[in-house]
Amino acid sequence: MDLATIIGFIAACGVVGIGILMGGPVSVLVDGASMFIVVAGSLAVVLMRSSVGDFMGAADQAYQAFADKGGKPEDLIEKVVELATIARKDGIFALESEEVSNVFLGKGMGMLVDGHDGAVIKSALSTEVAMAVRSAKTSRAIFESWGDFAPAVGLIGTLVGLVQMLANMGSPQTIGSAMAVALLTTLYGAVIANMIAFPIVQKLTQRAETDAINNEIIIKSLAFIASGGHPREMEVMLFSYLSPKVRAKLESVM
Repeated sequence: MDLATIIGFIAACGVVGIGILMGGPVSVLVDGASMFIVVAGSLAVVLMRSSVGDFMGAADQAYQAFADKGGKPEDLIEKVVELATIARKDGIFALESEEVSNVFLGKGMGMLVDGHDGAVIKSALSTEVAMAVRSAKTSRAIFESWGDFAPAVGLIGTLVGLVQMLANMGSPQTIGSAMAVALLTTLYGAVIANMIAFPIVQKLTQRAETDAINNEIIIKSLAFIASGGHPREMEVMLFSYLSPKVRAKLESVM
C-alpha cells in the first residue's frame, strides 16, 4: 500500500477521533440503527444502479488501487529498453527466458516470442486496454454514486428519526434515541462520502492515469522491438512520456 494512503487515512481518522474525544465519550456517536440505514441503504441504492458483477468488481479495483501503486513509467522504460537490447543482440526468442513483473508486458512479450508482428500485438493489447479503461470507469462511477447517495440516505434517516421523535412526544424516554438516529445518519452519510467514497474515486482516477501511460509505453515498445528498431532510439522516444524533471534526471546520467 502506498505511503500517502496510509498517512492520509490515519491522519483523517486521528483528527476526527481527537475531535470526538474532546467533545465527550465516543459511545454517543455510535448508533446501530443509524449505521444500518446509511451503510446498507446507500449500498443497496448503488447496487440498484449497477450489475452485481460491476458492483463486486468495483471493490476489487479499489483494493488494487490502494494496495498497489502501479509501476513508475521511468522504471518501465528502463525495463523495456533492456528487453529491446536483448532482442536486438540475441534475437526475439531470447526474451522467452526473461521474467517481468508487469502482467500486461508479459502478455505482450509472449505474443512477440510467438511471432506476431507489431500491428497484431498493438491491436490485441489496445483492445485489452480499452476494456480495462471501461472497467475502471465503471468502478469510479459506482464509488461516485456511493458518495452521492450516502448523504442522501443519511437525510432520509434524519427524517425517519424526526418522525419517530414527533410521533412519541408523549414518551420522553424514546425521544433521545429517535434524535440520535436523526442526527447520526446525517453524520455517517457525510463520513462515508468524504472519508471513504470520494478518496477512493480519486485514487482510482490516479491509478487509471498511471496505467494508461504505462500501457501505452508497453504497446509502443513492443511494436518497436518487433520492427527491429535500435534500443537507443526507442529510449529517446519513450522519454517523452516522462515529466521534465524526471527526464532531465535520467538524461544527465545517460
